[in-house]
This record gives sequence, structure tokens and C-alpha cells, in this order.
Amino acid sequence: MATESGQEAQGGAGDGRGRTQPVVPAVATDDRGIVTACGPTALRPLGREGADAIGRPVRELLAGPLPAAVMRAAARHEAWEALLPLRHRDGSRVDVTVHAYPLLDAHGAVQWFLTTGTPPEPLRPLSAWTLAQLPIPVAVYDHEVRLAGFNAAMERQLGMRMDDKIGLRLAEMPGSHRFDEFDRLQQQVVETGEMVRVENYARAPGDTREHAWSMYFFPLKDDAGQVQGMSAVVFDTSEQYWARQRLAVVAEASTAIGTTLDVTRTAQELTDLAAGRFADFASVDLLDSIFQGEEPAEAASGGDVVFRRTAQQSVLPGIPESAAAVGDVDLYPEHSPPARALATGKATRHVVDDAGSKRWLDDDAARAERVRATGIHSMMVVPLRARGTTLGLALFLRHRTPDAFDDDDLLLAEEIAARAAVCIDNARRYSRERTTALTLQRSMLPQRMPDQAAVQVASRYLPAGSQAGVGGDWFDVIPLSGARVALVVGDVVGHGVHASATMGRLRTAVRTLADVDLSPDELLTHLDDLVIRLHLEEGPKPADEPGRPAGEIGATCLYAVYDPVSRRCTFARAGHPLPAVVYPDGRIEFPELPAGPALGLGGLPFEAAELELPEGTLLALYTDGLVGSAGHDVDAGLALLARALTRPARSLEETCDNVLYSLLPDRPADDIALLVARTRALDASHVATWELPPDPAVVAEARKEGAEQLERWGLGELVFTTELVVSELVTNAIRYASGPIQLRLIRDATLICEVSDTSSTAPHLRRARTFDEGGRGLLLVAALTQRWGTRQTEAGKTIWAEQALP
Repeated sequence: MATESGQEAQGGAGDGRGRTQPVVPAVATDDRGIVTACGPTALRPLGREGADAIGRPVRELLAGPLPAAVMRAAARHEAWEALLPLRHRDGSRVDVTVHAYPLLDAHGAVQWFLTTGTPPEPLRPLSAWTLAQLPIPVAVYDHEVRLAGFNAAMERQLGMRMDDKIGLRLAEMPGSHRFDEFDRLQQQVVETGEMVRVENYARAPGDTREHAWSMYFFPLKDDAGQVQGMSAVVFDTSEQYWARQRLAVVAEASTAIGTTLDVTRTAQELTDLAAGRFADFASVDLLDSIFQGEEPAEAASGGDVVFRRTAQQSVLPGIPESAAAVGDVDLYPEHSPPARALATGKATRHVVDDAGSKRWLDDDAARAERVRATGIHSMMVVPLRARGTTLGLALFLRHRTPDAFDDDDLLLAEEIAARAAVCIDNARRYSRERTTALTLQRSMLPQRMPDQAAVQVASRYLPAGSQAGVGGDWFDVIPLSGARVALVVGDVVGHGVHASATMGRLRTAVRTLADVDLSPDELLTHLDDLVIRLHLEEGPKPADEPGRPAGEIGATCLYAVYDPVSRRCTFARAGHPLPAVVYPDGRIEFPELPAGPALGLGGLPFEAAELELPEGTLLALYTDGLVGSAGHDVDAGLALLARALTRPARSLEETCDNVLYSLLPDRPADDIALLVARTRALDASHVATWELPPDPAVVAEARKEGAEQLERWGLGELVFTTELVVSELVTNAIRYASGPIQLRLIRDATLICEVSDTSSTAPHLRRARTFDEGGRGLLLVAALTQRWGTRQTEAGKTIWAEQALP
């Protein structure tokens, strides 16, 4: 047998002929477990002498039963290694690593040679202390992946005694279904010799809450590189896990919050992100002044604050934590944590039993009941501020999460709240600017249709989607003299406030030119000149002026004049889509009118075309955004428009709805203006006409005929004034014109008196001097009638005057 530690080989002690060779303490036993040989110092760690153990059973040295793995290896006469509990002479327990090797004697009987892996005396306590006191859970498994050892940290982590688990695989331990995957991975490590790293988020058997774990399964190899077992080391990485989670929340906030320019939607995106990530409930309350269209006032240093609940979300169905519904106005008292956070502009965190929270809840029984019912224990209040303006606050609560909010949670909440505040402020500013632009644009459109009897009208105007903004589409209905009416639809190129402002200028110009009673083609010629002058006045776009679009001002326009007496409609267009005409028999057509150039090109003429329209004919004037919407080509859009216009409808309003439902997507990419009109006719019962020769003697006859016609219409109260008007206008026509003269009376919303002649010279109103023989007639007409005027005709001119019906 080898010499013991402390003995010398290869020479005597200190003779200089050799070095001492320490050997491992050893014990030999027979196949019955009786000690047959023992080194003198082999049992000194147990306070015993080696000679005392010879002839005695080894089990007397054990402080507990042999592990099952050892029993199986011994039965198979295989070498084994295990950490065995041995009994010290004084009765205490000593854990020693024992290596056992089977040997055959001369008779073939098995003898066991036992050695200990105890390190040299100075290192033995350090090694034992290291494993025992290591704060990281460690477990050791043999080559069959059976538990061979562990430290105290592993026992504490699992919350159970591990002595009775020695020799068991993970799958054989109580609650093994939780360890099935780990047991497979451990087997993989032993078979492949490769380390495996596992990330897991779960609650350990000995813990009350979930943690993040990083587990390392690595092989244990001998000097020859053969895998003899494996070890498992477990690290609690909850802090790093939550740090990564917070970074993930911040990254998600950059894409999930502010996807639209809508205040309510943006606030909801904030609450949806927070609830379930780091809070159990989240709400956003904005200052009520924001919803009134006003600039949010800076938070006062004191006083109650009025909010409107804008969004909220919870991990619980039905959001039982909320004391206010979305859209409700809520009041936070001056002493409440939300009001204080708003006044100071600083985010705060609280537990529900601190002084400020208790005082708040004591004064609000309903809110206190919600807190008690749901178990809310922790709260964060974060003001929403952007560009120096306070918009409201975000509230975060915890009740299902056992941990209270900490400083890291508060930093996370401030980060995503700051991002959300900027998005909310952007949405608020955009909504306000868009509302302002739409208000400006709508103010330039007809607020109500004027009273006139020529046509029955209905209209629709829809601005483009949010990305395109407001545009320059417009329509108008303009009463003209002689019971006629002008129908106008136009479209300024581009979008934005500049296009809307240009539209307003053009609409005003059209009304002014229409008041002069210009023909449609002449009116477009003047309008074309105006657009050219506007472009020249504005000049090229400066490089530092981003608010104004580059390029020339351009527009299209369709102008139509309908006369209910003749039932004729005159059209002229400047680069505009063709109108739709639906006849009373259901036939529809898009008449081929002369295609004039778009406004602003100049140098090209405009032409007019005239159609005779039966009473009850439907006219549809529109902008190109209607037929070109939803990806339609023009032909497909016109086909859809034709079907919508011919669909039976109870009113023109329903016809407009049919058109929009048939052609428009949810968010049109371009502005849309639609004007539909159903023609009426003034028959002989409303119109009286006389052809007069240019003879002064017919003036009296004209007065008489006019008076009699008024009596037949039941307008006797207007006879005197009408006689004066007829006398003056007919006399002027006879005096200053030549050729035939026509007198016409029209009973419409007003009484219209018209005198037409062949002269193109228009009279002018002036004040007569004392000795002037003329000049008082038109002054008298202007004084006795509502309005009067003159218009040019193909044959000359017409002078007209209107009187209100009694």
C-alpha cells in the first residue's frame, strides 16, 4: 500500500536525496463492507485512528444511508464517486468526497479500494466554505444526471431540503412536470459535452413571485476529457430582465405611440402600451380647455383642476379601477397627488397609504371604494408636458403586480409620457390648424342656398384625407336677373391654406363678374386674366418660404347659366370635367362641350354651348376628385356616377348621398365638390311678353297692358310703381335705341320688369342738376324698386328692375 502523507520516499527525511511524496488517504474493504486495511491518517478527519477501523463495518462510519446511485454502482461492481455524510468521533457530521474502485483478489472476490478527494489540509476549509457560502445556487449531477451534490443557496432557492433528493434525476423529483425540459437539457450536456444556457421567467418552488433566471448547464470532465457529470448554476437576472423590458417598452413606444394625428387615439395608444407592460392600469386625463379648442392654460400653483378622461386601459376586463368613463370630466382637488404633480410639473410615485393619497381618498368615497375593491397599492402620476405647455397627466396603478413602483419604473413612465406628450401636442396643433383651414374654406363656400325659382339644388363638399389637407374645390349658386341662375363648380390646383385662399379670391371674382351679367365664355375669359395677374403679383416662390407651393397658380372651372323662361342652359368650361345631364325620361349623357384651357394659361379662347333642357332635368356638376377617387380611372368613375345619378331617389339630398356612397373611399385623396340641380320652368302663367314698336305713343299702351296683367296676377298693390317703371324704361328705349322693343313681366320670387332693345349702350345712374331735362327717370326707378340693372344680349341689351311681392 502507498505511504501516507507525512512519510517520505526516495530517501530519509531531510537527507537531500529525494522529495516527500504526499499520497491520498486510503481504506480497503472486502465484498461485505468490512475494513481490511486502512492508512494511519485516513480517518483522522473523523477524529479516529486507522487501526481502530480494521475489522469493523464501513457503515459504522456513515452518518446516513448511501445514495441510491452508489448502491446501484456497487451492485454492478463499477467504480463510483460521491459526497458521503460521515460521522465524526464526537457525533457531528462530516461531508467527504469518496472515490471507490473495485479490485479482484486471487479467488476472484471483489475488494474495494476507497480514497478521499480531500484537498491538502490548508485548502480543505476554503474549498468547503466556497461551495457552502457561495450565494449562487449550484447543483452537481453524476454521469447519469442524478443529483450528487448541492450548496445551501440551492436549497434556499428551492425552498426544500435536498438531502433526500441525492441520487434522483430532476424528472423523479416532486413536481417533476416543471423540470421535464431541464432534465432533457441536462442529459444533452452529458451526452454532447457542450454547455447549455437557458433563460426562463418563472416562480421558483421556494419563492412567492416570479423572477428571471439564467441557468448554465456545463459538463464536468476528467483529466482525459471524458464527461463524468455535470453542474447547474442558476443566476437571478430579474434586474437585467426588467432593464431589458424597459428598453423594449421605450423602443415600442417610438412606433406604437403617435401613429395618427388624433389626440384621443394617441392617448389611447399610451394607455394600451403601459397596461400589462409595467402597470396594471393606465389612464390619460387632458385639460378640458384642449377639448374646447383653446390653448391649454399653464397649470396654476393652487386650486382644483378640471380634466377630461381621454383614454384608459387595464389588465382586468371592464376596467373596474376607473372612477371616470372616457369623455367624462373629472376634478382633482388641490391637495391630491395629480393636482400637485401638475402644479410642480414633476412626476411622483406613491403608495395608497401615504399621507397625500389617504387624504385624497378620504375626500372621495367612490374612488376609495375602487381602490379597496381592486387592491390598488401603488401609483405614479406623470404630467404630460410638451414645448413648455402642460397638456394633462398620465396615471399608472398597480394591483396585480405585487411590487410597488420604484425609481426605474418612474423613469420609464416619464420617458414614454414625454414621447406621448409631444405626439399629443402635435395632434392637437394639427387638429386645430386643420380645423382653422377647414373653417376658412367652408366660410368661403355657400352657407345656405339663395332663394330662386329656376332650379332646385343640393350640394356636398368633402375635404381630402389628413395627409392631403384642405384644398381649393368650390361650388356656388348665383341668382341672376330675369329669374335666371348661374351654377358654378371650380377646383384650384394644390392643397393647403394657400389653395383655399386662392379659391376664395376666385369665387369672389366669379360672383362679381356674374353680377355684371357676363356670358359664360366672357366670364371665364376675365377669370383667366385674373388668375394670370395673381400669379404675376405673387411672383416666383422664394427659397426660404416653405408655406407657399411652388409653380404657377392653376384652376379649372365650369360655369352654367340656366333660364327657366326659355328652359335653355348655356355652358362654358375651363379645363373642367364635363357635367352630367339626366333627362326626365331617365336618359343620361355627358354632353361634349367645348374644352377650354385651364385658368391661368392665357392666350386661348373659351367657347359656350347651349342646351335646351326639359323641366325636371337633373344637372350634376362636380370636381375631378369625385370620378378619380378610390383608384378609378375616369371612364370607370363616370360609369359609377351615371348609375348613381339614375338610381331612384326621394330627394336631391338622397341623390348626393347615392353618388358619394358609390364613388368615394373612406378617406378621399382629393377634395370633392358636388352640385346637383333639377330644373324648373316658368310657363305663361308666370311670364307676360309684349313686342312694342319704337313709337312714343305705345308708352301709354304698355302701362295699361302691364297694369292689367298685374291685376290678373293679384298684384294690384304694385300697379302704380310698375306703371312708373314701365313708362321710364320703355321711354328710354324708344328715345335712345332703334328697332323693336320688348317688354316682359315675370312673376317669380319677385316681380321683374324687363325692357329689351337693340342698342348696346347701357344707361348710367346719375343725379340730375336743376335745369337738366333728363336723368331723373333711372333715379326714380332705383328709388322705387329693390334693385335694377342691365345686361348685354346678342341683339343689344336688357334693362331690368325687381320689386318685392306684397
